[in-house]
Amino acid sequence: MGMLYAHIIGNFLFSSFPVNAMENEALIVKCPQNCQNRTIKWYITQTNQFIPAEEGGRIHSSGRFLWFLPTSKEDSGNYTCVTQYSNYTKQSTVSVMVYPHKQGICFPSRIRYPNNTGTLTSGRIVCPTIDNYAKATIVKWYKDCKPLQGPREKYSMGEKYLFIKRPQKTDEGHYTCHFTYIHSGNVYNVSATRPFIVKEEVSSPISPQIQYPTDNTVIQVELGICRALLGIGKQNIAFVTWEVNEIEAEYLNTSRFREDLTTFSTSFMRRDREYYGESILTIEEVMEEDLLSNFTCVALNEIENVVLTVTLQLKVPYGKIYDAYVIYPKNRTNEANFVEYFVHQILPDVLENKHGYKLCFYGRDMLPGEDAANALEMRIQKSRRLIIILTPQLIQCEEFGYEHQIALYNALIQNNIKVILLEMETIENYEGLQESLRYIIKQQGTIKWKEKHKECPYASNSKFWKLVRYHMPLRHKPSQLNYAV
Repeated sequence: MGMLYAHIIGNFLFSSFPVNAMENEALIVKCPQNCQNRTIKWYITQTNQFIPAEEGGRIHSSGRFLWFLPTSKEDSGNYTCVTQYSNYTKQSTVSVMVYPHKQGICFPSRIRYPNNTGTLTSGRIVCPTIDNYAKATIVKWYKDCKPLQGPREKYSMGEKYLFIKRPQKTDEGHYTCHFTYIHSGNVYNVSATRPFIVKEEVSSPISPQIQYPTDNTVIQVELGICRALLGIGKQNIAFVTWEVNEIEAEYLNTSRFREDLTTFSTSFMRRDREYYGESILTIEEVMEEDLLSNFTCVALNEIENVVLTVTLQLKVPYGKIYDAYVIYPKNRTNEANFVEYFVHQILPDVLENKHGYKLCFYGRDMLPGEDAANALEMRIQKSRRLIIILTPQLIQCEEFGYEHQIALYNALIQNNIKVILLEMETIENYEGLQESLRYIIKQQGTIKWKEKHKECPYASNSKFWKLVRYHMPLRHKPSQLNYAV
């Protein structure tokens, strides 16, 4: 096809790409720049004449593509595609050469696409450029300009492939695919030719063996490598890829995911080379929805298709085993009150039972015989959040004062725990509270429990509970973390 020449002038990138075609066939030229959601305009380079996006014209543009329906010898020349950015433009020049049909020559020597290679076990030839033509249909394959002949079991055709069973040296040659393309009710012919070479390489496919990760595991963010052993020696039909919720990574409608594919061989002190496929899926920004998604590693070759699934889980900060430590004023009397009921019944039922959080309460989560002061400090340090229940009673509660002092030291001085303030009863004046607590209230405010919430205290979709969960760390029920393949 030729070489790419590029040089930079100011804010413009000029580059030249050769495209060769046969006369009186459909030709769709793709702008080399892959620019999504950008306006691309086409021009005839020599005259700087704009090529409009008018489908009725024999030559017209459509975004990244330039259409010739059909080609003519006079179409030979240079065409420029210009991509507009906010403060600069990029342009690329495509050099089109249209060759006439000549008696006895089915394709000029220059209209040849890169080689496809096969082995003594299998061969696959891809019809070049067919992906540019939506809903194109292959009509016929030719070998060295003659219709393909041979036993029916020798050849099989896919949507855009020709498969050759057990290729021999006699199968080498130039293979041409002729296909039809229908546009606006008109039928056009397209042909493309490429050489096929048989390499005498010892190879044999085996059932894909995915080496990493293991099936049904929970991966603490980030996703890593999907690697599979695909056979011995170079494999023609073999790949490894990631799927997210049964959608191939490359087709995901988001730029957060990036997949890098590669293949490699290793000897391991043997003559036979083991052939591996590897796909690395990178998530630029992990979001809550990703923790509920299935990530499937897919390995495929001629023998079978093997899949396994993993899920993601947030990395817990070192030493943190609780999602929140709860501090509340203790009731000095034997009379039950709503705050006690909220702390011991409603709060754990909503956050622990419904949403899978792990809370820590003084008393409930302390072990018999533990030193209260040491146990209190250790539990707070192992918590990712600090929930403080605010009521007028806490101002006179000495027991609460010590617990509260330790907690705020970790929150304000060591700066390793975030505070969630739940104002369960209206406090008319915050001046009676400790200065450190008043500082936090001034910085972030409180989440207020209102009288109307008592009507449906367990309604986790209420504004109160939505605010609480917003400030809590991301967490999901264990049942949501493991999926079957």
